[in-house]
Amino acid sequence: MPAISCCYYNSVVPEASTPETAAPTQPASGPRRFTLRQRIVLRMIIGLGYWAIRLIGPTLRVCISCEDGAQETLDQRPLIGSFWHSCIIPATYICRNLGVRVMSSNSYDGEYMGRIIHKFGFVAVKGSSSRNAVRALLGLRRALGEGWPVAFTLDGPRGPRHKVKPGPVALGRSSGVALTMFHAAVDKAWVLNSWDRMMIPVPFSRVLVRFGKLIRVPEDAGDDDMERYTGELQASLDRVCEFAEANVNKVGSSEFPYSK
Repeated sequence: MPAISCCYYNSVVPEASTPETAAPTQPASGPRRFTLRQRIVLRMIIGLGYWAIRLIGPTLRVCISCEDGAQETLDQRPLIGSFWHSCIIPATYICRNLGVRVMSSNSYDGEYMGRIIHKFGFVAVKGSSSRNAVRALLGLRRALGEGWPVAFTLDGPRGPRHKVKPGPVALGRSSGVALTMFHAAVDKAWVLNSWDRMMIPVPFSRVLVRFGKLIRVPEDAGDDDMERYTGELQASLDRVCEFAEANVNKVGSSEFPYSK
């Protein structure tokens, strides 16, 4: 199993097709709750989003950096991952074809994002922090029991930006699986005027991915403990985000060499 520091993403991405990591086919009835116009726009967004990631992704110059006590390999599993919604595009490419299970909202935004990441080997579990959360958490716990990694865009689907929600900590307590977290900083990106300030990397830009130290939540953690672990996850994400943004311009140097 390759170490994290030995992962370099420089090949064209095929659609996920292996039996182990392929996501189940989206139900045909999924988009029928949208109007005809919405369905047409949905198809356009999915196509544009997929090809943008597939074409830009292989050009990115990536360095992966880890705190002491962080996960040892990119494909280590099971783990409960957390990251901010703003870096979902580079994260989708970097973590492609790993069979990651992600919580996806039932909103229009959640529909097209779920269908885009599906093409890169992710599996969407429907639910969000505001609706169907219990059902989604049960689905993610089942995935962990089967040995899959799961991930949360913690400030999604609608913010507040860069604020942790308690889902990963609750899932960590019920499953006994460790929490991991990361941030992907991009030195040159188009930043959307959206609530999350989503980044679309410019081709050939540098990316610094910083993984934080694993957090383990005891199964007997009480309410006060849960609040403390949620605060620890917030602090960890803030820390790796600050580190990555401060050092992304050094990617390619002897201190932050390109990962291979």
